[in-house]
Amino acid sequence: MRTMNDMTVDDYIAKCPQEVHDKLEKLRAAIKAAAPNATERTDYFQMPGYSYAGYDYDGMFAWFSYKKPNIRLHVRPPVIQDHDKELAKFKTTKAIVSFPMNNDVPIPLVKKLVKASIKVMKDSAK
Repeated sequence: MRTMNDMTVDDYIAKCPQEVHDKLEKLRAAIKAAAPNATERTDYFQMPGYSYAGYDYDGMFAWFSYKKPNIRLHVRPPVIQDHDKELAKFKTTKAIVSFPMNNDVPIPLVKKLVKASIKVMKDSAK
């Protein structure tokens, strides 16, 4: 039996309701497109996450999750605050933007936020 530590991103998506699988896969593809060669993993916060080696927080810069009724993108602070005007119509926290599952995930915005999160991570290493 698999534990949370050896769960894959495919496993995570499979355990979510069927009606969100496609949206989670699109979010996953957008993150991977914005962060080529990033390591995809689930061992940090037990949700799909993305990292580049050699940075603080084990190089983690983005995650995604599902919590009814939202598909959520997790990024490093202060990305959400820096994009507050673009995110005004979404529910946000310091590091999470929630996209209602009954709407399409805004892929260009996701890519922009992921790239901004990578920049915050790299800038903090200087």
